[in-house]
Amino acid sequence: METFADYILSEKDWIRKMEIMHYLKKKTGIFFDKSVIFKTYLAKLFLENTDLGLDENEVITACLLCNCKKVDNPQDMNKIKSYAKEGATYLKELGFSDRFCKICEEVNRYSGSTPREKESDVLELVDNFGAMLLDRPERIAFKPDEAIVLLEYRNLKDKHNIYLNDFTKFVNQMEEVLV
Repeated sequence: METFADYILSEKDWIRKMEIMHYLKKKTGIFFDKSVIFKTYLAKLFLENTDLGLDENEVITACLLCNCKKVDNPQDMNKIKSYAKEGATYLKELGFSDRFCKICEEVNRYSGSTPREKESDVLELVDNFGAMLLDRPERIAFKPDEAIVLLEYRNLKDKHNIYLNDFTKFVNQMEEVLV
């Protein structure tokens, strides 16, 4: 019997994956909104424009699913610290491998999971950076150059993310294209 994990991982077209996510949200109420789509597209562009040697399909799927148990209340610190772990548990129920669930759990560092999966570092970068580029109720969006500085010197200060330099170069290259 095919699991949901088999179904979405076998779909290679990222647009079709988003359609699958839309139906999963309707059926289960998972977190899936425009911020997830934006961050996933950012991850897709990053992977297409760098040679990291990662499985793009796996990373894109993880990016779509890693925030599945996120809540819209940024004031609840307990929920912020636990949603990725709860999401990983939920994804396990849907048939995803332990490794895939670990990748999703490590979108942030609250679970303390070590050693980190390489793919998790990509999720962490696009999740942090992408969030800073979007307006929030409490603040306006940052410009990309401001977001990179905050990513390096605040969000990931004293954290080792193996792709931070590659990501910074990627953002700077994209900024040159946009100018």
